[in-house]
Amino acid sequence: MSVLITNGRIITVTDDFIGDIYIEGEKIVSIGKHLDITADHTIDATGQLVMPGGIDPHVHLDMPFMGTFSSDSYETGTRAALFGGTTTVIDFILQKQGHSLQEAFDEWNGRATGTAVGDYSFHMAVTDFNDGTRPEIRTMVEEHGITSFKTFMAYKGALMIDDRQMTALMQEVRRQGGLVTVHATNGDMIDYLVARHKAEGKLSPRYHYLSQPEITEAEASGRFTDISHYTGCPGYIVHLTCEGALNAVRNATIRNQHIWVETCIQYLLLDASRYGDDFDGAKWVMSPPLREKKDQATLWAGINQNLVNVVATDHCPFRWEQKLMGKDDFSKIPNGHPAIEHRMELLYSEGVRKGRISLQKYVELTSTNAAKIFGLFPRKGTLAPDSDADIILMDPNRQHTLSAATHHMNVDYSAYEGWQLTGKIQTVLLRGKVAIDQGECKVDKGYGQFLKRHRHIHI
Repeated sequence: MSVLITNGRIITVTDDFIGDIYIEGEKIVSIGKHLDITADHTIDATGQLVMPGGIDPHVHLDMPFMGTFSSDSYETGTRAALFGGTTTVIDFILQKQGHSLQEAFDEWNGRATGTAVGDYSFHMAVTDFNDGTRPEIRTMVEEHGITSFKTFMAYKGALMIDDRQMTALMQEVRRQGGLVTVHATNGDMIDYLVARHKAEGKLSPRYHYLSQPEITEAEASGRFTDISHYTGCPGYIVHLTCEGALNAVRNATIRNQHIWVETCIQYLLLDASRYGDDFDGAKWVMSPPLREKKDQATLWAGINQNLVNVVATDHCPFRWEQKLMGKDDFSKIPNGHPAIEHRMELLYSEGVRKGRISLQKYVELTSTNAAKIFGLFPRKGTLAPDSDADIILMDPNRQHTLSAATHHMNVDYSAYEGWQLTGKIQTVLLRGKVAIDQGECKVDKGYGQFLKRHRHIHI
């Protein structure tokens, strides 16, 4: 099957021109102006932006958490991602303490295989690093193509590792050519504040926010940066939210250190005013919590200073009945926020259309940088001959409204209910096949492929 996309405005991190793209099978064959080629299927992209499919390197699908599971499966989650222009996601496998990495891989792979609609890969979250775990790092890299390893500096007693384990893990991951990603918040401080607020009878969602002040993230981000510098292991901070944490990264540049930084769309657009004393604030209970408007300004500036490299989602949805588990105790509210479907359109409308970022920066943040950092480039993350034909066509002027009534995520509310956006994903190709067209999904459950990734390459 061959496809010819004609007359579109082709955008990559280096290019911006009106042209054509010719696809055979799953790959891009040629790109140019006025291609004299006959294809089985022609798409006229006049007036549309033609860009690489999005890569969301931070999602949680079918994830066990706080006695329940996140409500999007690999089928519903990757399908919703496709509707929003994200063709590849990277999910997090969670090792159980006392168990092996291989057991965790088998469990997550079993849920995803034959289920995912879009392409996917995994990070491996290491929660119990020991002499038995150490040789498994090499196995994950060489046999499974998992080259990134997640650590938690919070969730004490469940996911958190201490600095001794962090140091040893980083040394081993560096030897194997991988990188370490981190949830950087101070778990001991947070646990103390949660307990204090509960003892004082302060149980509304507002106290989830007040239990994780900026200092808990700033301190942990600095500590992680220092350990990364000492071990020489490439480091990546997930869902960075605030000025203090970004300043810890900024300070590291003085010693010529580079730490990769990811923020999420919610931290650019939403703030802590969402946390009132009523339970509606549970919709935005996530960790780290939403921050202040000054932190939004810092993150937008950090993007254009090349300190913030990726905009992801930390998509971890829970239906309202699940959120109600914490109706009388904020610490029992499942942490998570639905956004996998809206990231690309929100960032375009609020970023590009409002002059905060360029189109080239948009492609960097949503696709190319993640592909490079996590070992998928140039197969993914760009429009070039021999790359996968993961392509989105966006109408840059179409206005639409976000709502739970129309989204495809398996959650019964929207964190962006009523938001009016300009810029709508019209058509999505995944490996050369039209996956989304005019609001319909054209690919079936199981079309998504697991992606083995190559070792980390500094960019």
